[in-house]
Amino acid sequence: MAGGRRQAPPREEVLAAAMAMIAERGLERLTMAALGREVGMSSGHLLYYFGSKDELLLRTLEWSEGRLGAERARLLARPGTARDRLAAYVDLYVPDGHRDPHWTLWLEVWNRSQNADAESAARERQAAIEGAWHRDLVALLAEGVSRGEFRGVDPDRFAARLRALLDGFSIHVAIGLRGTDRAQVLAHVHAFLDDALFAS
Repeated sequence: MAGGRRQAPPREEVLAAAMAMIAERGLERLTMAALGREVGMSSGHLLYYFGSKDELLLRTLEWSEGRLGAERARLLARPGTARDRLAAYVDLYVPDGHRDPHWTLWLEVWNRSQNADAESAARERQAAIEGAWHRDLVALLAEGVSRGEFRGVDPDRFAARLRALLDGFSIHVAIGLRGTDRAQVLAHVHAFLDDALFAS
């Protein structure tokens, strides 16, 4: 290393460390100083790379979403019925439980985006995340309708409604609202899908 100084870790390592800290200690413990200690960088260096904690959180969310997007693409490309792949999509969407790190981060980023000083570019990046989930669901629903697996629904409209349902239930799971644990939510969602898409 030039001058004997430690080289900065790759950004992906920083983002992975941020996500791991959220999972282990909660979002409130994720400070620039604590993250810097975790990855061997000063908080000043982190601010140089990311500009602000808001940007760090958004990039961490984008990194986490990239991993989820790759997993979603794999499950949607696998052979089998559209019904089975829709169940897998729902399973991937719903949080693992109270304080799920990805959903905790998602809620914080969206909350910060309501600040009057939040940049429109940041909101557009968040909308791009949502758009990817929506497009994949629309394509899956359209396939199921075309193959006669699903009742004839408008895929775009149904996807918007289903994602609103999933978001509402997922927030309840992530914040630990009593009576809405993951198993209960999945049961509610699958009952809704049975009635809306599969009932004769």
